[in-house]
Amino acid sequence: MTEAQTNSGGRDARYRIAVDTGGTFTDVVVGSDSGDMAAGKALTTYDRVFTGFEAAVRRAAESVGWSGDDVLRNADVIVYGTTHATNAVLTGKIAKTALLVTEGFADTLLLREGGRRDAFDSKAAYPGPYIPRRLTYEIRERINSEGDVLVPLDEEQVRSALKTLVDEGVEAIAVSFLWSIMNDAHEARLAELIEEILPGVPYTLSHQANPTIREYRRSSAASIDASLKPLMADHLGNLRSDLVKYGFTGDLLVVTSEGAVLDVADVLDRPVLLLNSGPSMAPLVGAAAAPDRETVVVCDMGGTTFDVSLVEKGVVRHTREAWLGEPFVGHLTGLSSVAVSSIGAGGGSIAWIDGGGLLRVGPQSARSTPGPAAYGRGGEEPTVTDACVVLGYLDASGFEGGFTLDRDAAVRAIESRIAGPLGMTIQQAAQAILDVSASHMATAIRQASLEQGVDPRGALIVAGGGAGAMVAAAIGVLLEADTVLIPATAGVLAAYGAHRAPIATEFLSPLHNDTHAFDAESATRAIEEIKAKAAEFAARFESVGAEAEVTYFVDARYPGQAWDLRVHLGEVPNTHGDAADVIGRAFHAEHDRRNGTHDAQSRVEIITWGVRVEVPRPEQLKDTVAAGGSPESHRTDPITFGGESFDTTRYRGVTLGPGDKIVGPAVIDQPTTTIVVPPEWDATLDDRSNIYLTRKEA
Repeated sequence: MTEAQTNSGGRDARYRIAVDTGGTFTDVVVGSDSGDMAAGKALTTYDRVFTGFEAAVRRAAESVGWSGDDVLRNADVIVYGTTHATNAVLTGKIAKTALLVTEGFADTLLLREGGRRDAFDSKAAYPGPYIPRRLTYEIRERINSEGDVLVPLDEEQVRSALKTLVDEGVEAIAVSFLWSIMNDAHEARLAELIEEILPGVPYTLSHQANPTIREYRRSSAASIDASLKPLMADHLGNLRSDLVKYGFTGDLLVVTSEGAVLDVADVLDRPVLLLNSGPSMAPLVGAAAAPDRETVVVCDMGGTTFDVSLVEKGVVRHTREAWLGEPFVGHLTGLSSVAVSSIGAGGGSIAWIDGGGLLRVGPQSARSTPGPAAYGRGGEEPTVTDACVVLGYLDASGFEGGFTLDRDAAVRAIESRIAGPLGMTIQQAAQAILDVSASHMATAIRQASLEQGVDPRGALIVAGGGAGAMVAAAIGVLLEADTVLIPATAGVLAAYGAHRAPIATEFLSPLHNDTHAFDAESATRAIEEIKAKAAEFAARFESVGAEAEVTYFVDARYPGQAWDLRVHLGEVPNTHGDAADVIGRAFHAEHDRRNGTHDAQSRVEIITWGVRVEVPRPEQLKDTVAAGGSPESHRTDPITFGGESFDTTRYRGVTLGPGDKIVGPAVIDQPTTTIVVPPEWDATLDDRSNIYLTRKEA
């Protein structure tokens, strides 16, 4: 604890809190108005999220001599990130939801967009739709692609269907009519009927959930959004209520999948934006840690999952192909989100033996309840964390999770479930668990990067999360990387990223156009529509103090292409000037960059016009600099690396300063993570206390 940190707290100090609620741990980063920072962890509490959140805040505050009560009461802003919505969709624990569609289109959610992961697996089971067929109702109405009404809305049929939903006990309603993006009159009228007949029942209209030309993505986004409204209203409502009871009077912002934050009211109105929001913050830290690198691969390993994302030239990669679950058989909304690939490979991933006698790790997780065996909370399954305890990586007596690790329990779990059945020693079994897990993570990195045309061997690997720094060097070896960067805030990577996140959102207008037959009037209408929405959004956050950044883009394709590309234009296109030429050139360049080819003579079809509004939030955290002084070792432990035991020095991370070099083998114990430096590696701190692991020359 530094003198500045001690003095910056107090009853009159103001704070900003960022929280990342994961499957196992809840991470928080607290910043004071003086710019000082504190971080803390606590086990996630599923029955009442505030319990784990409060415990993590207290641990963070106490670590620097602040009062946890003062921090919670005097917080001006709380930024909340959660995986609650994603987990609800993946586990099916959602509200009972009905879907109303145009007559003849009841199987949109069933058919999806076609395709399967293994084209030659003819026995693969066909997945069911997100909303059961029995709760999907066909409504007589029809609007064509020009927005003309071909068949009027049958209001008597609608009234009858809505009354049926009462008997079914439906808790939410999704509406997705054909071509509602061109004329929303029928969806808007159905909304009025819902409010008349089923007052208080939440609903979502597809042209608002995702105004895209693609019918499945629009229907899926509406269905998922509606199904989450009761759940997230309860979840966020309880959190807000608990905070108010504690005396919190500030702003509650929520992390979205776009790598940004929004006011809690906006998110409750459109909870689909919460999908995949948890991992979206970590890449912001990776981008800031190495802004000049061509490509950065950001890895965030928590207790339940291992998340991989890409940063190119300081820009976080986004996608509209983020599946919930397995590709083709999961669910897709088509909304823009930070491109994150996740696998079940966290500290709590369970090791097990399959029917063929092979060792497996994950994707099942012990989560926070009961947790790994070493947590002493009733868990009996061996996990990656248990392996790290047995190998000596984790300091059982100094673990910062709010409890003491039980090494004997970890030994028993590995011995009975893995070592005994496989005829291994306990140390060999623990090493094997770690090796299998690291292999899974390296494969996930290769897949995420190579699919985007990026060779991970030439990229900088940034490792974070509570467990990421323990396996960072092992992953580096598997990826043939000589350097791995561990940020100063690695243990709370996503929570720290939330402190940096802007307030941002996107607006879309799906008006078709063509660069060789450019309709300036149609383009002008589209631009004016999204421009007005952007201005209204920016005006709401003028008090933040920073000027909104507005950038325009289009989703476009060559004629006949099945899929489109997002092309960023920067400033607003001159629709009565050179907009067609600008868009055409930008699309050809983007197509060449993504696919290695382009057709400069071809016309380009514009599918959607879009704008992103970003309101930067003033940075209040100081650049993290360690206290400095001489590196302090607190003991020497026998630790196993690659099956061989080494007498290994353990260092206290808080005593390290810029320029310090630690020669492996070594372990650096940080308050929120443990950094393992194998014998073949060294660790060096830069001037911002980021740690670079570099492989020794052979």
